[in-house]
Amino acid sequence: MRKSAFIKISLLFIIGFLNIKSFAQPNRNMQQMPEGTVLGKVIDAVSGKPIEAVAIQLLQNKLDSATKKMIPTPVNGAITNAKGEFKMSGIKLMGQYQIEITGIGYKLYETKFSFVDPSKMKNQSSGGGMGDMSAMAGMLEKDLGNIKLSIDNKQLEGVTVSATASRAVLAIDRKIFSVDKDLVAAGGSAVDALKNIPAVSVDIDGNLTVRNGSPIIFVDGRPTNLTLDQIPADQIETIEVITNPSAKFDASSGSAGIVNIVLKKAKRVGYNGNLRAGVDQRGKLNGGLNANLRQGKFNIFANGHYNQRQSPNIGTSLRNTFMGNDSTIRLMQNDNSTNKGLFRFGKLGVDYFMDNRNTFTISGMLMQGNFKNNGRSEINVDSVFNGATKHANIVRNSLSDGQFRNGGGTLGFVHNFPTNGHQVSTDINISKSKSNFLNTVNNSNNSDSQDPLFGNFNQLQGSLSNTNRLTAQVDYTNPITDKAKIELGARLNQTIMDNEANYFSLKDNLQNQLLYPLSSAFGYTDRVWAAYATYTSALGENFGYQVGLRAENSSYDGDVTKYQADINSSTGYTPVKSNFKINYPISLFPSIFLSQKLKAEQEFQLNYSRKINRPGFFQLFPNVDYSDALNLNRGNPNLKPEFVNSFELSYSKNFNKQNNFIASAYYKLTTDLITRYQTTENNPITGKPVLISSYINANSSYVTGLELITKNTLTKWWDITGNVNIYTSKIKINDPSIQTAKPIPSWFGKLVTNFKLQKALSLQFTGDYTSKTVLAAGGRNSGGGGGGRGPWMSVSGNAQGYTHPTYGVDAALKYDFIKNASVTLSVNDIFKTRISDMYQESVYYNQRDTRVRDQQFFKLSFNWTFGKFDASLFKRKKMNGDDGMQGGMQGGGMQGGM
Repeated sequence: MRKSAFIKISLLFIIGFLNIKSFAQPNRNMQQMPEGTVLGKVIDAVSGKPIEAVAIQLLQNKLDSATKKMIPTPVNGAITNAKGEFKMSGIKLMGQYQIEITGIGYKLYETKFSFVDPSKMKNQSSGGGMGDMSAMAGMLEKDLGNIKLSIDNKQLEGVTVSATASRAVLAIDRKIFSVDKDLVAAGGSAVDALKNIPAVSVDIDGNLTVRNGSPIIFVDGRPTNLTLDQIPADQIETIEVITNPSAKFDASSGSAGIVNIVLKKAKRVGYNGNLRAGVDQRGKLNGGLNANLRQGKFNIFANGHYNQRQSPNIGTSLRNTFMGNDSTIRLMQNDNSTNKGLFRFGKLGVDYFMDNRNTFTISGMLMQGNFKNNGRSEINVDSVFNGATKHANIVRNSLSDGQFRNGGGTLGFVHNFPTNGHQVSTDINISKSKSNFLNTVNNSNNSDSQDPLFGNFNQLQGSLSNTNRLTAQVDYTNPITDKAKIELGARLNQTIMDNEANYFSLKDNLQNQLLYPLSSAFGYTDRVWAAYATYTSALGENFGYQVGLRAENSSYDGDVTKYQADINSSTGYTPVKSNFKINYPISLFPSIFLSQKLKAEQEFQLNYSRKINRPGFFQLFPNVDYSDALNLNRGNPNLKPEFVNSFELSYSKNFNKQNNFIASAYYKLTTDLITRYQTTENNPITGKPVLISSYINANSSYVTGLELITKNTLTKWWDITGNVNIYTSKIKINDPSIQTAKPIPSWFGKLVTNFKLQKALSLQFTGDYTSKTVLAAGGRNSGGGGGGRGPWMSVSGNAQGYTHPTYGVDAALKYDFIKNASVTLSVNDIFKTRISDMYQESVYYNQRDTRVRDQQFFKLSFNWTFGKFDASLFKRKKMNGDDGMQGGMQGGGMQGGM
């Protein structure tokens, strides 16, 4: 970089002044030696375009007090700006330095340099005069010029990097998607972000499936009490889809793997942030702020989000129920409801870099929200009981009001040993959630029938739930050789839940009468202990393997309080408490991963793992849930867990660093399958027979399929990401009374395409299609993450069913204006084609349900990114020549003596 004549003259004057002053005060001259500056620009080796957010680390060999050896130690660091430029100042002139430059998807770049050039200093001892000062002036600034980074194919394992779209790492056993630049998801929730992720299917209710199964939802690598609707899309950095987790991960991820949502937490030197605001077509607002301050030994990060929602829901149900003894009920129900909600989210945390090997992290999160649902149902019922025909026209109005609050904290520690990659980390996560729900139901019979089944009634349903979760984990990694690595870890995951559900009959005088037979209370403690070990190595240059073993022991302790008739009680009922305990013995879960690299950027992988699906809360809850009169459910506390053996064979190909293809064939075999079944019982209030669905352990099931993912950069302004999943499944049950569906081939496809229309204008289209699909007979528990399959996605029991095909298209248009600011207009379901249409039947009934939600829905979002990436932003004025350590890990503004 050239300097003006004025700057050169100024530098010579300063250096000359220091040289003159040094004759009178030689000792002070040593403390006031001038400091140097290193600068440069990082560009892509192929395209020549600048690369933003690349980490620059300056190292110098220093004596390690533990090993008494000289090791490379970080002394300064920086992050490239939008132009790919970086600059580090305040560096001592004497000594040898090394620069390390790392960027996602690029090879590590290393170079050595020093400020002092012996050839230019050779005349200094003989009094070179002005020429010598000129030489010193040139040494104060080191310009490394344009530094070219090359794509790292080994690191990427199928990575596609696109300038117009979010970056995606398509590894064979894990897919990592960056969604911070996703246009369609702007101003939405995690549900909106997941809609654009290949290999992930999201229905109109936000229920998540991967390869036609329900994955476990993690946030920042840990289980969560948050639902997907409660996580703002603008807070998400990346989403990881792990289809076949190794022994390092939870064994309870056998149905469809793990979806891990990684929230934003920047560690850039200096300060940076993001401000956003939006409004949708219904006038509902959303906004948020991310802020990060990194200087010296501290990194402070804070996130906040506010979101309003209003969502209409329209549906129709047609049902014929056969109760035997010539008893039949034909029902047609039209539903129209509106759900309004308000969500607030806040997170604050601090990283403390004690030194270059030890880091402490503490953070806290608080979320609060409330929602209201106003629904109206028109129900027409024709019934035949013992030969008598009755007709009823019922109008049901319901008003639901709920609140929730989630809070939590994390305490973490990481220690790095002298060897690169050798570290131990530990963290403790505590979270607590509280929710309460009130639902008032008014049933008005507008017909002549006065049968209790169709009569007038007003009812209040109330529930209160408290959940506490503790996760404690320690992990140890040791790269024993250049090719071999050992990983060890232990973990405790504990969940404590208390739930109370009460049903009241509202009288005309507004006095509430508790319906004791329908009310109950339930509590449980679920505890899982786990330990794992994995060994990773390679044979030769092209064959790698990883073997792992995980051991888990779990226990379940629950109690139920319900009411029984008691003529001696003033209320006529007395509470009865019962307890049940389940202790699952220690189970072993092996995993094997094999990898063979071929010529021309090709690779094969073969994976195997054993997993477990433990029954969830609603599957174990032994009381009948009367919240939905058409779908009464009861759990079974005697359920055993399912065991899943998962196999996957994958092939990947990288074409000219711009186009990628990955194919995966998979097979999952489940034993002790948890499935539904139905019985008939009398309703304790009406005395009429009703169907109740529950759960049993059946025989087994299998799922097999083929998944294809491709990402292509067609031109500099157009790229496409495509995904197709073809699959089929079969349930094997020994009980002939339980029907199972015949296996049929189904498929799911998704296409995301991005256009760079001009420098400041971008366009994104997303389309998806799901063919006719057989419904599972079991239905998984959704779990704390809220990502499981909803009740409507699984048949009610003793039944078989399917969903009709569904498809839709979303779009977004983004315009960049001024510096680091943009506005985005997005629309979901442009052509109003996303319709949930499900059919199911059994010996007891047949039913068809159709529903629509948020069709052709527009949102407008504003986004502004700000920041100053300066290592010396808040640096104290030096009082001497040695500041000591000022930044700790990751090159965060460190200054060091020689």
